[in-house]
Amino acid sequence: MQSTRSMGPDPYFPANGDPRYRVHRYELTLDYRPGPNRLSGTARINAIAGRTQLTEFQLNLADFRIGRVRVDGKQPHYTHRGGRLRIRPAKPPRPGAAFTIEVHWSGNPRPVASPWGGLGWEETEDGALVASQPVGAPSWYPCNDRPADKASYLLSVTTPSAYAVVAGGRLLTRTTKASTTTWVYEQAAPTSSYLVGLAIGTYQTVLLGDPGPGGVPQHGHIPAHLLPRFSRDFARQPAMMELFQELFGPYPFDEYAVVVTEDELDVPVEAQGLSLFGANHVDGARGSERLVAHELAHQWFGNSVSLADWRHIWLNEGLAKYAEWLWSERSGGRDAGRLAAAAHRSLAALPQDLRLSDPGRKLMFDDRLYQRGGLAVHAVRIALGDPAFFRMLRGWAEQHRGAAVTTATFTSHVARYAQEPLDGLFTAWLHETPLPPLPTAGTRPAV
Repeated sequence: MQSTRSMGPDPYFPANGDPRYRVHRYELTLDYRPGPNRLSGTARINAIAGRTQLTEFQLNLADFRIGRVRVDGKQPHYTHRGGRLRIRPAKPPRPGAAFTIEVHWSGNPRPVASPWGGLGWEETEDGALVASQPVGAPSWYPCNDRPADKASYLLSVTTPSAYAVVAGGRLLTRTTKASTTTWVYEQAAPTSSYLVGLAIGTYQTVLLGDPGPGGVPQHGHIPAHLLPRFSRDFARQPAMMELFQELFGPYPFDEYAVVVTEDELDVPVEAQGLSLFGANHVDGARGSERLVAHELAHQWFGNSVSLADWRHIWLNEGLAKYAEWLWSERSGGRDAGRLAAAAHRSLAALPQDLRLSDPGRKLMFDDRLYQRGGLAVHAVRIALGDPAFFRMLRGWAEQHRGAAVTTATFTSHVARYAQEPLDGLFTAWLHETPLPPLPTAGTRPAV
């Protein structure tokens, strides 16, 4: 496994994350009361110092009341302003040394402000959900909020017993005492802070398909009245899982869950081992099936193989977009070539000011990035030919499983499967803004 860590601040979100250390594991113990929207928590964070003595460092945490902070059991000096918990340890960890941070916090969680509206913890009609991409994780727990800093998680959540708690990972225990229930989930795979998913609500749980021996358990958690529509809309997800494992390699986590909330969501949101859909994505007519494929594909592209920093978001969205096209192609819908042509026609009528490899914060979620990203992947497929392309795709997911990557990591990987240089293709599709011609079979890449 190759890991590419961004050593400096994220250029799009310089206030988020701290490259002077990395986290190995988070153990979060939460108590949440939906009525008053009251959250109290304790975080035990196992971390490793970087190359210099860690005289100070920061965690990201929204506007909560801090009850206690400890570093290796000792009280540090700390300040908490503007979403940053700045800590000066009494005994600074030496370069490369392991250390432990403990934080107690409480308050009323709410989304953090962003250019795209509120992100992170959000009250729903009857419960709460977390949708953190890209910088919403500090809305509910203290974290080193940078996508390349991936850690394992143990998440314990106590709520009134009428509510179910769903998180990405494996449910270890569910314990009821009096009127509350504690749910404990383990996510052993390296996880970016924004990909820690959580949903609290009154859900009915169903098993999607029969995983069989060695298969991937897939569960749906939905409001009971939406079950008939959900059953049709997600009926083909087990077939998607089977196809994507064939094309991308083994599913990278223990289980996969989908949650449908009573509320409407603008778009579904991926988390590690978990995807969140709104009631508006369940129509009983498979009207959002491409989104079901898109979110599932993110488990390989974006979650298991993550970004070194947000400049490279096209790797997440372009590959997930192309997975939509592959599902359509393999399940009796339009093939990828026709879908690419439609995307190209759409993009040709729009402004040509987006650079895929570094779109800037303003355009990082622009629909053109998704479409052009899919087209760039299609151009690679045309240039390599199908046998080499699918070997490349599977190799990408398997060789970088659990790692953080860049656009340069991807182009170097692709080049190993090419019979001739692809520099011109990469320059045109990834680094320049004009839309290149539609890639079609028989065309040769520029060199």
